[in-house]
Amino acid sequence: MDELRDRVVVVTGGSRGMGREMVLAFAERGARVVVASRKLDNCAAVADEVRGRFGVEALPVAFNVSDWGECDRLVETVYGEFGRVDVLVNNAGLSPLYPSLEEVSEALFDKVVAVNLRGPFRLTAAVGSRMVRDGGGSIVNIGSIEAVRPSPQALPYAAAKAGLHVLSEGFAQAFGPTVRVNTVQAGPFLTDIAEHWPEGVRESMEAQVALGRCGDPREIVGAVLYFATSASSYATGAVLRVDGGWR
Repeated sequence: MDELRDRVVVVTGGSRGMGREMVLAFAERGARVVVASRKLDNCAAVADEVRGRFGVEALPVAFNVSDWGECDRLVETVYGEFGRVDVLVNNAGLSPLYPSLEEVSEALFDKVVAVNLRGPFRLTAAVGSRMVRDGGGSIVNIGSIEAVRPSPQALPYAAAKAGLHVLSEGFAQAFGPTVRVNTVQAGPFLTDIAEHWPEGVRESMEAQVALGRCGDPREIVGAVLYFATSASSYATGAVLRVDGGWR
């Protein structure tokens, strides 16, 4: 993991949950990290923690991944500060609850697709093209078991995540051989979002995984580090399941 020292790593949705754990893991290994999420105060708090604990550079950036222009602004901000990006982790996601499929509004559907698919497309296109120009890099998309095992309770999200899997493979072809693009297919993790799951959802999920439990956010880190480094040098367009053995 010494190869991450002084690398520039951008993590969207990096201020909490799995994203925060990724930021801390990269910083612990000497990377310069960009904490990108909607609320600047939350990003700044994580950046301060990184500087205090690991003594590396940390840049907090507030942006809305669903906004095309905001994605471009994030890219320009990062390149203006560091001059390059070595690793991009498209982690930001959204899966709002809805009463029924019939009651899914156009606005909700569009927002879910914008956050989980459109934003990652724009960031990957913009950053990946520059990575090719600069000689290489790694892009890691955080997918979901919903992409292949969709549930009625999260169908727009599942469709967007399925699209994200397609983007990973397509961009891998577009940006190879110097830039690798891969997907970590996540199962149920106990982030702060899990606190708002309806009653019985956690128990239902845990009954469907071979390990019998939901994941701790720190348990996503190993897969992300694998794809971010030369440990996965012959992997691109790949999907790695980190879902506890979802049935």
